[in-house]
Amino acid sequence: MLKLSGVHAAYGQSLALHGVDLDVAAGEIVCLVGRNGAGKTSTMRAVMQDQIRVTEGGVSFDGLSLPGMAPYQVVRAGIGYVDENRRVFASLTVLENLRVPRMPARAGMQPWSMDRVFTLFPPLAEYRHRAAGVLSGGEQQMLAIARSLLTNPRLLLLDEPHEGLSPKVAEEVLAAILELKQSGVAMLISEQALFAVKRCADRICIIDRGLVAWAGTPAQFDASPGIAEKYLMVHARSRQEAPRSRS
Repeated sequence: MLKLSGVHAAYGQSLALHGVDLDVAAGEIVCLVGRNGAGKTSTMRAVMQDQIRVTEGGVSFDGLSLPGMAPYQVVRAGIGYVDENRRVFASLTVLENLRVPRMPARAGMQPWSMDRVFTLFPPLAEYRHRAAGVLSGGEQQMLAIARSLLTNPRLLLLDEPHEGLSPKVAEEVLAAILELKQSGVAMLISEQALFAVKRCADRICIIDRGLVAWAGTPAQFDASPGIAEKYLMVHARSRQEAPRSRS
């Protein structure tokens, strides 16, 4: 479905990716892990053609070459994106945020509707008339994911979906991710919370210095403790449990 081949990418003249190779199959969850600044977000932006320029290599989705497209064209092609800043419209209500991105259903997939995202995220139904700017961080994360789902994506990119969430809300978001997986939505997730990675990932890719340094299944990751020690360091020790609340 998604394939990155030898991708180099830059912000202006500053190179951020140095030959990334990875792929995501239909219905699969691939998690990107790595230290801060390793290139996880840059990899996602290279897929979305958002703020970064692919200078070498290929990025394709269902055979469609993505470099040179505008981000909205990538979304129309069937890729949803929830970046680490969530980008909700603070002055609009939950309902108004959800009415912005409506797009036709994709062939062979059950279409996303307002009722369906409210079933996935019940707090949004309760707060549907509340301004997005007064929602908690966890509720804004739910809103950002729900809004992206209403574009009816075949592939969903989530950048740090558990960052700053309380353990309870983190579990709710993880449960939604697992439910989405059951519905057939493929996902590429940038994540530092290993408790979530090990429960949802089909494959793990460790990004280090703008390259995929290691890739394998969660079982292979657990069988190779030296990998976490080498590439993740503090994340491997301190992010085993659900993140502490910042919202």
